[in-house]
Amino acid sequence: MDRSPLEKRKSTILMADVVGYSRLVAQDIETTLHTLQNYRKVFSHHVTEHAGWIVNTPGDSILAEFKEPVDAVRSAAKIQNDLAKQNAELPGEEKMFFRIGISQGEVLAEENGIYGNEVNIAARLEGLAIPGGICISSIVHSNISGTYHIECEYLGEHELKNISRPVPVYRVLFDAPREPGGEGKPATPQAGNATLSEVSNPATARLSKPSIAVLPFTNFSNDQEQEYFADGMTEDIITELSRSKSLLVIARNSTFTYKGQAVTVQQVGKDLGVEYVLEGSVRKDGNRVRITAQLVDAIDGTHLWAERFDRELKDVFSLQDEMAQMIVANIPRRVEAANLERANTKVTESVAAYDLLLRGKDHHHKRTREDNAKALEMLDKAIALDPDFAQAHAWKACTLGQASARGYRAWSEELARESVELAEKARELDEGDSESHRILCELHIYEQQFDQAESSHERAFSLNPNDPRIVAQRGQLLTWLGKPEEGVGWIELARRLDPYPPDGRADSLGQALFSARRYAEAVNAYKLIGSPRYSHHANMAACYAMMDEPEPAAKHAATALKLNQEISIQGLVKDLPYKQDTDREHHMQALQKAGLPE
Repeated sequence: MDRSPLEKRKSTILMADVVGYSRLVAQDIETTLHTLQNYRKVFSHHVTEHAGWIVNTPGDSILAEFKEPVDAVRSAAKIQNDLAKQNAELPGEEKMFFRIGISQGEVLAEENGIYGNEVNIAARLEGLAIPGGICISSIVHSNISGTYHIECEYLGEHELKNISRPVPVYRVLFDAPREPGGEGKPATPQAGNATLSEVSNPATARLSKPSIAVLPFTNFSNDQEQEYFADGMTEDIITELSRSKSLLVIARNSTFTYKGQAVTVQQVGKDLGVEYVLEGSVRKDGNRVRITAQLVDAIDGTHLWAERFDRELKDVFSLQDEMAQMIVANIPRRVEAANLERANTKVTESVAAYDLLLRGKDHHHKRTREDNAKALEMLDKAIALDPDFAQAHAWKACTLGQASARGYRAWSEELARESVELAEKARELDEGDSESHRILCELHIYEQQFDQAESSHERAFSLNPNDPRIVAQRGQLLTWLGKPEEGVGWIELARRLDPYPPDGRADSLGQALFSARRYAEAVNAYKLIGSPRYSHHANMAACYAMMDEPEPAAKHAATALKLNQEISIQGLVKDLPYKQDTDREHHMQALQKAGLPE
């Protein structure tokens, strides 16, 4: 049998893959395939433009080869920037993000393929990148180091599956336009227990931790109305695991996108960039509950641990603790179960109150006006049954905040006072509940009580360092304190923990980038918002004005005025909790340059 001739050569390998492809296909296969075809054209254009060639496009992946590493990295950056612009024109559910990994070394090549260790490394590096991001090997980094307009950030050494040696990994910081005062490498925060004044890169510490996603547990109860109970148990398990500082735990918001879908564990691992997946089922019958759970290696599908739990409902909290300890203990080598402690949480002895809490949280997560009202009704009933149930007070405060943020209730001093009282009550009842500290931080920020805000946030972060709302809040607080470059890193880390975040995360990222004078990136962040409000258009107008692009600035200013005819610069800026007067003045000057009314 004839063999195709193989050529050994030194190459730079680019591997790209779609984030959440199976989810996109499940919701609309025709639109997804159409978008994929268009985005492949973007790859083909920029790869060819930089003296590379597309080797293969298996499934939702793209494999390309370059002679020079600098061409591969520049091509990848232009691809991601162009895709970000195209995503900005799509509805939120249709946006398609790629991760890109780049490696360099010897490969074996034939007419229709390339093979070798470097291809595998590029594929593993792609899995470490954030959605829309680029990760490169140390060899690539050393060969592009000092190249004009290419900056990188060290993420530490990583053990990659089926790669014999640890690989030093770098993240590429895109060559986005820099305005006056914005030159130089962006500073980013450091994860762990550091205070706000000690932070530097969150991704560095976090990406080296074992990562896990908890899929929505299947409801095996005879009553389909018990769906909320299965969802609530899943959420509580996520919360318990999140307490561990040794794990990276994907947020509920992202894992629940798989609810009701037939997906493999390997696909979930690929979509969310995690090493482990927990899946299971819940059967509730009267005052008894049966939970089955299994922990699976998301890379090769190996079952690491499985257990069945039969308990009285009154023991449900100790059951959650037990499950979390066993899960952590069975993640090989890298975590000790002793690192997970429940922080003396005060739980209710009333099964009915706990049931009402789960119902309230279920309605809260649906985010409609009617569900918000039902959530408050359920939480009020839970508090009436057990006035000392800390979680019920905390979630009511959070739900009131949701009502105000979404316009279901007008914000007033009375509503603010009630929210503060509920959060403080929750904190008094349970000092170890992170939700109450997070909410208090939010309230203190907008009262510009920055010392109290920092104190509340530090406590929330120490209790639950994996909650993307708390991680993003760290970035928001740093932004308002006048440290937006550090804030950007934390908000991006929140997106790693929650790859399918709500619009509010893009809003926070846009504000941080705007405050950091990174206007082009801020515009791209704002464009990720599915239904931008008048304030978002005003800020985009300000960004374009500061980039001396009057036409798009005027367009967004006009849209802002169309959405709110009473808009004014004073009204836009007066309630923003800037600590530094220079930041407030910068915002006002940018809006003035955009031509918005005083």
